[in-house]
Amino acid sequence: MGVLPVPAEVRAILLDIEGTTTPIAFVQETLFPYIKDNVKEYLRAHWEEEECQQDVGLLRKQAQEDSSLDGAVPIPLESGSGEEELERVIQAVVDNVHWQMSLDRKTTALKQLQGHMWRAAYATGHVKGEIFEDVVPAIRKWREAGMKVYIYSSGSVEAQKLLFGYSTEGDILELFDGHFDTKIGPKVESESYRRIAASIGCATNNILFLTDVPREANAAEEADTHVAVVIRPGNAGLTDDEKSYYSLISSFTELFLPSST
Repeated sequence: MGVLPVPAEVRAILLDIEGTTTPIAFVQETLFPYIKDNVKEYLRAHWEEEECQQDVGLLRKQAQEDSSLDGAVPIPLESGSGEEELERVIQAVVDNVHWQMSLDRKTTALKQLQGHMWRAAYATGHVKGEIFEDVVPAIRKWREAGMKVYIYSSGSVEAQKLLFGYSTEGDILELFDGHFDTKIGPKVESESYRRIAASIGCATNNILFLTDVPREANAAEEADTHVAVVIRPGNAGLTDDEKSYYSLISSFTELFLPSST
């Protein structure tokens, strides 16, 4: 793919995570399986803690809202004491979490429990955020050239900070000037990129957005943001039209910053 010159007006680089800084396989084969494999053990260990009870309360409320859906799993209240009763309720929570994950749901209740479990997993060293090897050296060069670097991901800001704070490259949070998640808006809507530009104090055409998802690239372009689509192992394939239309890179090292010469 060669070298891709960065337009002279670009002052900030906005990065997607999954498929861009981080292998898609890390999310699909490490993060989500960790939840499925460990949710029962986590609930048993933390059940009496206020945070865990808040998580369960949110999941129970979500389960009530989902009661009319096919296969929905209710979470009963504890109707008594004793190990058997506790196990019955915990198993219902586990079954509910597995059901939601099987449908790839993004409910706040599920995301909150997952976030708390991942926080514990990162902190204890059971999980490390995977980063492509070209990412850190390239970001350091961009910053030396005066670029601001931001993250924009569907994963929560907390989840982003855990991934980069406990990464295979160590704690690299210092490399980023800020983080955005879908609270600023969906990644496939152009207005989200206008809000990000306003938030960081620049025009949309002062931003270069790197993503592996053409729909996101298209939304950013509609907002007059510069884009490049990142080709990484495991990413979804592009159509011939997408390949010919978008600027493509397979490594961050392929970006050429005129201001760095």
